[in-house]
Amino acid sequence: MTTDFVLGELITHLFGLLPAEQATCFVAAVIAAAESGGHHLVHVSPQQFREAWSMRQQYSDKPDISFVDLTSFVVMRELGMQDVFTGDRHFRQVNLGFQLFPAVLN
Repeated sequence: MTTDFVLGELITHLFGLLPAEQATCFVAAVIAAAESGGHHLVHVSPQQFREAWSMRQQYSDKPDISFVDLTSFVVMRELGMQDVFTGDRHFRQVNLGFQLFPAVLN
């Protein structure tokens, strides 16, 4: 599962890192997998956006947590997800019970 917000970040990153053709192929494969049901792509709803905004205010002491991360927290809680594949320490900092993979992070 991922969100359209995370996919947007990935697209930006890939197009800055790879030749356009490779980035396009990778993103097209992710989108095709979501459309075929191989992966679940959640489109952040207006309500989820508002909840993430509320969370942004709640975690004002952690300004380096991105709004995209906050939307991910909201969606994951809604879906009852605790396992997250990430290298992002913010998922641990919020103490919402996420289990990070890989488990060893900076």
